[in-house]
Amino acid sequence: MIWKIAKPDPECARELARALNIPGILATLLLNRGIQAEESARRFLEPQLSHLHDPFLMCDLELAVDRIQEAIHRSEKILIYGDYDVDGNTAVVILRKALQMLGAHCSYHIPNRLIDGYGMKDCVLEKAAAEGVKLVVTVDTGIKAHEATEKARQLHLDCVITDHHLPGHRLPSAVAVVNPKRADCPYPDKHLCGVGVAFKLIQALFMKTNKEKYLTSFLKVVAIGTIADVVPLIGENRVFTKFGLKGLQSPANLGLRSLIETAGLAGRPITSIDVGFRLAPRINAVGRMGGNHEAVELFAAKNKVEAGQIAAEMNRLNRERQRIEEQILKTIEERIGSDAELAKAPIKVIEGEGWHVGVLGIVASKITNRFNCPTLIISKIDGMGSGSGRAPKGFHLLEALNSCRDLFERFGGHAQAVGFQLHSSKLDELRERINQYSISSLGPEPLQRYLNVDAEIRLSDINEVVYHQVQRLSPFGAENPSPLFVARHLKVVADPRILKGKHLKFRVEQDGVAIDALAWNMAGCLPAIRKSKRVLSLVFELSENFQPGFKILQLVVRDICPN
Repeated sequence: MIWKIAKPDPECARELARALNIPGILATLLLNRGIQAEESARRFLEPQLSHLHDPFLMCDLELAVDRIQEAIHRSEKILIYGDYDVDGNTAVVILRKALQMLGAHCSYHIPNRLIDGYGMKDCVLEKAAAEGVKLVVTVDTGIKAHEATEKARQLHLDCVITDHHLPGHRLPSAVAVVNPKRADCPYPDKHLCGVGVAFKLIQALFMKTNKEKYLTSFLKVVAIGTIADVVPLIGENRVFTKFGLKGLQSPANLGLRSLIETAGLAGRPITSIDVGFRLAPRINAVGRMGGNHEAVELFAAKNKVEAGQIAAEMNRLNRERQRIEEQILKTIEERIGSDAELAKAPIKVIEGEGWHVGVLGIVASKITNRFNCPTLIISKIDGMGSGSGRAPKGFHLLEALNSCRDLFERFGGHAQAVGFQLHSSKLDELRERINQYSISSLGPEPLQRYLNVDAEIRLSDINEVVYHQVQRLSPFGAENPSPLFVARHLKVVADPRILKGKHLKFRVEQDGVAIDALAWNMAGCLPAIRKSKRVLSLVFELSENFQPGFKILQLVVRDICPN
């Protein structure tokens, strides 16, 4: 990769360090993130619940609260209509709990990803109306549900839409449409995900009913959904995740506790990385593998046995998801290795018969990361191709699909992630046209891969004090990445080990200081390391390696450059 090392103004760093009484390295990291003003830096380093905005600044939120309170007062049945991903599930969990605390009669619906697909469906609304539901409250969905809200109107169902996806040219005909991305919405924070918007609705309801003291108990689940949805971890999202991760150290909810234990995280600090790679995938596996209610019911478990059984089933689904994903990945990698034309294609369009559609997006992400190129992965079933696509930064994948829009039955998404469906007979034309689009828009050269490095340091600079100063910037995620450092001319001590056939672990030394390094999915670098006479430069994050009874610092390697 190309290493772009930040060069902030040293005098600005010294001034910020003096003003906040913080080490120079922390001031440098703040400047690298565009945080220059003293007050902004202080709020970033010390997030407070008081930093949350007034929820009633959001368009239609007052209308939503009034209609929900009316439903509670009249003992009307309320249906919470969610989505099958982690964001949608966690939003259902918190809104269901909040409405129950307020005395509401409520049920919920999570779509089956493999049967229902995304969005509101008429058949669900018809069933709800037949069961006496009078109010439907959506979470993480509904902003473009024009036909569904019209159907609801015909069924005498009121709808309150809460969502965070971009609206279309017009809003659905609902009692209230709560979405900070509305063009006319003055709400200061536009980066909330579905569970974040649901939390703001709960905050408003609790403000009206003197229950604000219970709000912090919801942040554990809000943090999980927020991290999983990969929204920027700045502003209110930073407050949610900071307090939510703290609460995850000692959860009272039986289901959440079982989930943490099943993921092997009990008894240790839980980070945003742990949520993103260990907790969220177990929740996500339910929707990906064709379930639709297990995650919500986990958080409502009444005893340890029930919670343990549901968590175990979610763990089983996640293992099954991993097994299927590995099979498809192996097939694709073998195909790329044996097909020169596919290997050099600027956009890799790869199809397979009967591939599980629930894992296509994950597979596309991994192929994109490995080859640094846009990727479309397609499952062919009964003459139709259902696909997911991912792209690295610098390429707008949705625009690429739009250039071939006449080929699709449907498509949607954004710059880096898309979903689509088309007839299998059109796959060859899609492959040809979308690759031609890539060449005409970017040229024949492959995309460059960059790493934004915060600072160059020596191993002798690394210690527990520096590590804990870096951790003051956490939780890390989108728009607040874990700081990256570069250290040059390190000597590899002893022979590197390959872990699980794909990871690399070795020990490096400089200035008499030695430290372990872990390189995920970089076993292929071993021959180059040996050829370099075991002298190399690294880009890495600082991490703690937890072992029974102790913990030590280690380097988590992001790139290796043999010298």
